[in-house]
Amino acid sequence: MNLFAALAYLDQHTNLEATAGRAEGLSLDRMARLVNALADPQNAYPVIHITGTNGKGSVARMASELLRAAGLSVGTYTSPHLQLINERIAWNGEPIRDEDLARCISAVAGVEVIAGVTPSYFEIVTAAAFTHFADVAVDVAVVEVGMLGRYDATNVVDAEVAVLTNVGRDHTDGVGAWRAAIAGEKVGIVKPGCTFVCGEADPELGDLLSATDAAATWWRGEEFDCDQELLALGGRSVTLHTPYGVVEDVYVPLHGRHQSDNAAVALTAVEAFFGRQLDADVVREGFAAVKVPGRFEVVGREPTVVLDGAHNLDGATACAETLRDEFTLSGSVVMVVGFLEGRDPAEMLQALGAADAAMVIACTPDSPRAIPAPVVAAVGDGLGLVAEAVPSVEEAVRRALAVAGPDDLVLVSGSFYVVGEARGFLARLDDPTQDHQ
Repeated sequence: MNLFAALAYLDQHTNLEATAGRAEGLSLDRMARLVNALADPQNAYPVIHITGTNGKGSVARMASELLRAAGLSVGTYTSPHLQLINERIAWNGEPIRDEDLARCISAVAGVEVIAGVTPSYFEIVTAAAFTHFADVAVDVAVVEVGMLGRYDATNVVDAEVAVLTNVGRDHTDGVGAWRAAIAGEKVGIVKPGCTFVCGEADPELGDLLSATDAAATWWRGEEFDCDQELLALGGRSVTLHTPYGVVEDVYVPLHGRHQSDNAAVALTAVEAFFGRQLDADVVREGFAAVKVPGRFEVVGREPTVVLDGAHNLDGATACAETLRDEFTLSGSVVMVVGFLEGRDPAEMLQALGAADAAMVIACTPDSPRAIPAPVVAAVGDGLGLVAEAVPSVEEAVRRALAVAGPDDLVLVSGSFYVVGEARGFLARLDDPTQDHQ
């Protein structure tokens, strides 16, 4: 297959990310049969496996850079992508090339009949990632869970280190003992004999999270933590401790207090993988190289333009806190927001701090699950906000740039679909060879 044919093959398969349908009869059998037909490429290298409601993408990228700074060849599998599917599968920080992506998807397509299964979109991409990492012979793969954990397609790996960043309200109706239910699913990635790095510190979940077959469990606030953090230009300077020791004056070039916590998790996971403390210079080199697109990413000045893929309440709250704590504005905030079904627009707007914005411009994400822009704008009106609806993400960003002055800040948030499309549009605006009419 060429890339066009490979992507067409992908699109013929159920994409639960796009539909968010409630899956019944959850099982890893289909994925296990698929990778078995591919000769189990996920067993060709050791794995650090990461789950959590928020922060797992940032932790995956931090851990990958630390491993690279230590001299290893690193495969990184993350989701979702912002602009191109290639972003999900990276080798030493570089997205998979089109021809390699096509080849790996073709390999999966070639064994579908042999495996006797019809895989989902995510299962195909996951199997393609595992195949690519085996083909290029990575020293280690950092694998981010797609959703929950126990029955996620990535959980066919037998990781040496399992990571839980936190437990929050996402992909749940919020009824009953939902935190325990989510934690129980996420902890399903912890396999016998691994080291479990647990970033969730809720004491009410302690018994549940400790009841695993891990060889060792390291807890945030006990074996590891961020001991000190100071604001720095473009990020934070942190002091981190792990079971192996303390490292001071580490620059993390990411906005948000939560990224300091993510840094502690990432460093602990990597040191658990090596079984020793990393040299301080390696730690500083690794963190200095971290980039996390779409996570409070500053992409423009005059006006300042920030992209943040906050798509749940915890993420929206962290976004608002980061804006309040790290940006001193002489102007106003103009928000561009779009949400997907399963989100309460009123809750999300309030969590994002929309009450302090001069204007909220609602758009409709390019997704079957999109909440229409007029619905979001009407909710904003009901909250007493200055809100208007614009059909598309591109039109909404154009509108925001038109009304914002040089001292204002434009925040684009609410969904990775919104952030990804906005990021692509803004890149085209910055390209003088593009027609922007």
